[in-house]
Amino acid sequence: METIHIHTESKNYDVFLGEGVLRTIQSFLANHFQDLTKILIITDETVAKIHLDTLLSCLPDYKPLVYTAPGGEKAKTFEVYYDALSTALENRLDRKSVILSFGGGAVGDLAGFVAATFMRGIPFIQIPTTILSHDSAVGGKVAINHPLGKNMIGAFHQPEAVFYDIDLLKTLPIQEIRSGFAEVIKHGLIYDPYFFGWLQNNVFDLNALTMEQLTYSLSKGIKIKREFVSKDEKETGVRAYLNFGHTLGHAVESEMGYGNFTHGESVLIGMIFALNLSKELQGLLFNVNEFKNWVTKLGYETRIPPNLSFESLICKMRQDKKSVGEAIRFVLLEQLGQPTLQEVSDVVLLDQLKSF
Repeated sequence: METIHIHTESKNYDVFLGEGVLRTIQSFLANHFQDLTKILIITDETVAKIHLDTLLSCLPDYKPLVYTAPGGEKAKTFEVYYDALSTALENRLDRKSVILSFGGGAVGDLAGFVAATFMRGIPFIQIPTTILSHDSAVGGKVAINHPLGKNMIGAFHQPEAVFYDIDLLKTLPIQEIRSGFAEVIKHGLIYDPYFFGWLQNNVFDLNALTMEQLTYSLSKGIKIKREFVSKDEKETGVRAYLNFGHTLGHAVESEMGYGNFTHGESVLIGMIFALNLSKELQGLLFNVNEFKNWVTKLGYETRIPPNLSFESLICKMRQDKKSVGEAIRFVLLEQLGQPTLQEVSDVVLLDQLKSF
């Protein structure tokens, strides 16, 4: 087991990473919460069917409550959020209670936002079950979606700990592996050229990832995320660089309908677009075609879905959280590992979208 320490302005906590780390969660709860009253597990239908019994077996001294949300982005609606809060109220959770977020990034966002707003904030623990949530489980950004924008209703609420049991990832379908690994690639591009080079030279088939390769990639990704979060917890500065590829990616995901196109696959398209923009506007020296060939072999789509209009995408990008006064700002690269934030005009955007 590897322990990765996360330091933020509001809270310090640990990420426990490795095979079988879930077996240590009961002792953590006993040591960390002296007057623990109730535990509410928030999970989704898919994870509950496959892994809930495993988690419950790791908590023999407790009798947790369980709230089961719909799978994927359908968990992040006002209706599901309200229903989860109602479950907490009906079962009389209090400020000595704890929420266990058991699932992927969507469940983590939902459970974290419930924890952040129930009685103005109670503790929660992240238990990720996807590769994608190596990114979302660390850093305290929690939210639900609005039809006009992804993650627009939310808060910053750091977990008490993250238990990242690699055994839980062994049941992931290839689409979820691909979605999560896009964020791993992103971390290499924005911070660590050596790690990015390692990925290109070692990862050729996402179906054939070894547990050693996966564990190393997740550890590197979490440590890179830590570098940004520790300097800028509330995303007022450098933490925005973690949104590389997300400006167009979120727009694609939203326009396709949440759940119809995975987050990571949408972000991968956004990263290719941002790399092209970086070459055009920042003079980035980077072989985008070589990158596209590599990710295509990994199974990624590299083009904007043909049914989406450029005008609608620009409208969605204008609602991005990095935008100021409706001016669209992109995270671009001056060179590998050196991101920057730049405002891009609608004229340039439309021209680049057409050529893209």
